[in-house]
Amino acid sequence: MTPSILLVEDEKTVSDLIKYNLQKAGYHIQVTASPTDAIYMATNFKPDLIILDWMLMDKMSGIDVCMHIREAADTQNIPIIMVSGKSEDHDRIVGLNVGADDYLTKPFTQSELIARIKAVLRRLRPAFSGKQMQFQDIVMNISSRTVTREGGKVVKLSPIEFKLLQILMEHPGRVLSREIIMDMIWGTDFYVGPRTVDVHMTRLRKTLLSQSPDGIDVIQTVRLYGYTMKVDDPQTNGDGNAQR
Repeated sequence: MTPSILLVEDEKTVSDLIKYNLQKAGYHIQVTASPTDAIYMATNFKPDLIILDWMLMDKMSGIDVCMHIREAADTQNIPIIMVSGKSEDHDRIVGLNVGADDYLTKPFTQSELIARIKAVLRRLRPAFSGKQMQFQDIVMNISSRTVTREGGKVVKLSPIEFKLLQILMEHPGRVLSREIIMDMIWGTDFYVGPRTVDVHMTRLRKTLLSQSPDGIDVIQTVRLYGYTMKVDDPQTNGDGNAQR
């Protein structure tokens, strides 16, 4: 799966250079120079990583954006690499203390930036490093593309179902819209409708339930929006509605 990156940088020559090199390296990248747009995009598009410039020419600085992202439940776990011309140790400490996962001083080479991105993703997004992920009793091995549940029971999934489960396991507890899921699986060059997501998600849930040791659907529907990987309250069903 291609990692998605949100670049928040108000110097166009810098953002164009970074965008070009990250796309060349195989990343899916979105760019904005606006702090308010950055917060909106982080909330609605859920990038796998954010590259955030400290010195934004706006009422809000990169520090303000970082704090806002860390305070919001929907975005608080998104990895952030802060970039800045401030090179003093005090500045690095400030950046890390407000929630940045790494701090890169300008000027930097594109190879160093890419190396930092890979390191952060390996540490905070294990799916991109070929390691296995686990959510409750569900274990996914990215390298072998296998899924097992309690007792080592193999869960047989289609390629699309595997990708759906991978996306949900990479973002546990986050609500992902159908549009975001469509973009992450099929990209923007191939159109599929929201109903296609629903059909594949129904099949995935049915398969997982058939291997569930306790009969609980770990995928929850958020009405009119999308899906999240969350254990349902005993008083609710898989669609998030109260049982009668």
